[in-house]
Amino acid sequence: MKSTGMVRPVDTLGRIVLPIEIRKTMDLGPKDSVEIFTDGSRIVLQKYRPGCIFCGNVDGLTLHKGKLVCADCIREMKEEN
Repeated sequence: MKSTGMVRPVDTLGRIVLPIEIRKTMDLGPKDSVEIFTDGSRIVLQKYRPGCIFCGNVDGLTLHKGKLVCADCIREMKEEN
């Protein structure tokens, strides 16, 4: 993991402001969602990318009855029938 040297305070509501340099680098816009993970004592933020409801894959998604499903899972379901 690479340190940016930037430090930001947490406000009374638990919010932090992501510096513009990081938002530009990560292609984060005003309405984009961020996924939050923990890794031991670390908090990791990642731009949210919705994935397949079955396996989490983010590539080759198709919307089926309001849910995202990847091509591999669709193929597996067809083989099971």
